[in-house]
Amino acid sequence: MADRRPPSAAVLLLHGGRETGLGPPPPGPLNLPALRMRPFARAVVRVTRAEPVEVAVREVRYGHRGWNGAREDALHDAVRALDDVRRTHGDVPVVLVGHSMGARAALRAAGHPSVRGVVGLAPWCPPGDPVTQLADRDVVLLHSTRDRVTSPQGSQSLATRARRAGARSCLVTIRDSDHAMLRRAGAWHGLTTELVRGLLGLAALPAAVDAALRLPLGAPATDGTVDYDRLRTERATPLPDDGDGT
Repeated sequence: MADRRPPSAAVLLLHGGRETGLGPPPPGPLNLPALRMRPFARAVVRVTRAEPVEVAVREVRYGHRGWNGAREDALHDAVRALDDVRRTHGDVPVVLVGHSMGARAALRAAGHPSVRGVVGLAPWCPPGDPVTQLADRDVVLLHSTRDRVTSPQGSQSLATRARRAGARSCLVTIRDSDHAMLRRAGAWHGLTTELVRGLLGLAALPAAVDAALRLPLGAPATDGTVDYDRLRTERATPLPDDGDGT
């Protein structure tokens, strides 16, 4: 068997959690938020395996189950994971893929020098969270229009604020899905892997996403919002729709 090449890029996955919770996440199969991210990890590994460069795919481990207010525990875990990638693999570009609380941690940690971009899945975006750390980063948020746990309007607001702060940002809305990304799971998995490849410069981004990322700082929020169903029908090779996408 040929020796594996050293990674030239990395993807860190950050699962969801709770607003408060000082105890550790439950172990193994009891950690449902972590299990939900495994199909994303498998999909990213599968599509990057054929690339001419090695891409390291890692899951961020949390010390605590919750964000915990000013403690911001998940943020510190994300920064430690980024520092570990830099220590282990050097100055390789990193894309962060986070769900819910994990997306909040990814967005907050995006100022780390290793971060190339963020893919936020149904992100938790409190209105007071800072965005200056997103300057010169690519930020693509995915949100179901029917999410009842986190707010798609909050995602749109954050994408707009991030753009004004110097980020290249975009929101993709996915109709008829849910916060856990179980309905239309294939849409979430397929688009996320395509975004990861695009943000790492391994493939072209979907044209509508690329156009949104190039909008000027003062562009209206609606201009930076892309409907997933329109996105997939405009492509010569359609993106996935339903199914598990694994």
